[in-house]
Amino acid sequence: MRLAALPLLLIAAPVVAQEVPIVPEVIVIGTPLKAPPGTPAYGSVVIDRARLTSDASGRVEDVLLDVAGFQQFRRSDSRSANPSAQGVTLRALGGNATSRALVLLDGVPIADPFFGHVPFNALVTGQLGAIRVTRGGGAGAFGAGAVAGTIELESARRAELPLLAAGADYGSFDSARVEASAAPRLGSGFVAIAGRWERSDGFFTTPAAQRVSASARAAFADWTVGLRAVAPIGGDTEVQARLILYRDDRTLRFQGADSFAEGQDASVRIVHRGRWQLDALAYLQARNFGNRVISATSFRLTLDQRNTPATGIGGKIELRPPVGGNHLLRIGVDARLAEGTLFEDAYSGATGLVTARRMAGGRITTAGVYAEDDWTLGRLALTGGIRLDRWSIADGFFVERAASGATAIDRRFAGRQGTELTGRAGLLWRASPRISIRAAGYTGFRVPTLNELYRPFVVFPVTTQANDALDLERLRGGEIGIDLAPARGIAIGVTGFYNRLEGAIGNVTLAPNLRQRQNLGAITARGIELTASARRDAWSLTASYAFSDARVSQPGPLDGLRPAQSPPHSASVTIAWAPTRGPTLSATVRHVGQQFEDDLELDALPPATTVDAVLRLPLGPQLELNLRAENAFDARVVTRNAGGSIDLGTPRTLWIGARLRR
Repeated sequence: MRLAALPLLLIAAPVVAQEVPIVPEVIVIGTPLKAPPGTPAYGSVVIDRARLTSDASGRVEDVLLDVAGFQQFRRSDSRSANPSAQGVTLRALGGNATSRALVLLDGVPIADPFFGHVPFNALVTGQLGAIRVTRGGGAGAFGAGAVAGTIELESARRAELPLLAAGADYGSFDSARVEASAAPRLGSGFVAIAGRWERSDGFFTTPAAQRVSASARAAFADWTVGLRAVAPIGGDTEVQARLILYRDDRTLRFQGADSFAEGQDASVRIVHRGRWQLDALAYLQARNFGNRVISATSFRLTLDQRNTPATGIGGKIELRPPVGGNHLLRIGVDARLAEGTLFEDAYSGATGLVTARRMAGGRITTAGVYAEDDWTLGRLALTGGIRLDRWSIADGFFVERAASGATAIDRRFAGRQGTELTGRAGLLWRASPRISIRAAGYTGFRVPTLNELYRPFVVFPVTTQANDALDLERLRGGEIGIDLAPARGIAIGVTGFYNRLEGAIGNVTLAPNLRQRQNLGAITARGIELTASARRDAWSLTASYAFSDARVSQPGPLDGLRPAQSPPHSASVTIAWAPTRGPTLSATVRHVGQQFEDDLELDALPPATTVDAVLRLPLGPQLELNLRAENAFDARVVTRNAGGSIDLGTPRTLWIGARLRR
């Protein structure tokens, strides 16, 4: 962690004089300001705490699959994927391992400053209270980068957290997981401390017919520790502070093909709920990553990306002035700086000796100002906003030296900068207590990451080159939807959408084993999303389905093809029985349609359907036994296909565990 940047976390925004709020509401400390009334116009989906804590895998990225259309670059979760491949997108807008959706934890963007992937292993589901997923929607008041949507992770309130909790699980492949947390009150505030450690010998991602003596199981070991403190300052103001430390080690496909990711994140947030409302935050992220590439022919080390230190620094100040009971006006500024450097060594597959040492890196900054207003007119809510962002790419370089130390390549890339004007608007009309109609239009943009600009990578035998000349991605889109409540406890939502992502960055095939990141002409996605939920007594059902007809628009062989890693169909259904007392049971069925590994649609990933199940058995007022099954019917899930060289996702995995709460 760069200690010189820590003082940024101590900058406190001015506290506005305390006054009575315009709209009386029950204030719960540790929560954000009230969501604007126009938020539903953008068709958000909310995952509640009960669902977050009842998934068979216990992992945030798997719970997010409840929202059809959500996907990572690959179908693997954070136990058997390369950490840098955990980019998040929505609506089948294509993937290249960098997140096209903006992921926020209590308002702080958590994507890696260098790679743009999301460190899901740093998150403990039991510390979250809810997740709001907005597919599409543009940047709005969240910040730059939300071209496919926004995923807002919200911490649990103090009332939702047990004073003390501990759990332990043992599962297939000699897997073990231990969690513990405490949430004591401190005066009028509270502190939430949580930690998790887990490890596994892992399963073989390589099919039996393709295994060799060097094949290895997807072993992993990771840990995370988080602390969140909330302290009121007067009647209307509070400070929220967070610290997260984590480390993640994985082995993929071959012996010695090891990777690691680690981070130290800190943030402070000031929330003022007076007549002039204020939300101010600052954050610092120190991350690192390493990856060793093993040849699929000689089974020797060919590339050691041994060190990739990166730093993210940023903040946001939002002011909500009193402009009348029918308006909620938000005015704000935000900024983010990302910088990092790659250190890697290339090795000869024949001799095992170093052939080259490389360094690459740079700095990216974005700073924006925005205004957004929500206007309520009886049963009609109108919302609209505009952003002006200034971005810059600077200090880019690539250096390669021979094993002797002699410089072979020394490239310095010219800096670039520009200004982007984006906006969004929507309406929500509550036609009746049972029918709501919504519509929205939006624009957005994303600056390429340092990884895309400067870091080549290898998933043997395919090498993907970086591209320092990449332009921005720019989105234009719109949608219309209807939400129905035909009976008590039943809700149905239907959304039709059209999104066009111009300059989409893809891994474009240049030769059989060579690709390069390039800006495509555009990716156009049109489709429909369905959501449904029903509750009756102890029974509940939630379902989601997304169809996205995504196509590349570009002269040449890619025109009209589906983007790589973009399934047209995805669906999820969860049915649960949860009485007030006694055992609880839930089952989740998920389906993902066929998608392609590559941009030329040569290597297909077949459709896959999996079933998960969870049984909880209370053994007393504070003790619970739980039995969990992931992929209960052992479906074959292909996660990678490079010319017939295949990787597989999580097979049937069984768990037994216990939870203690007080």
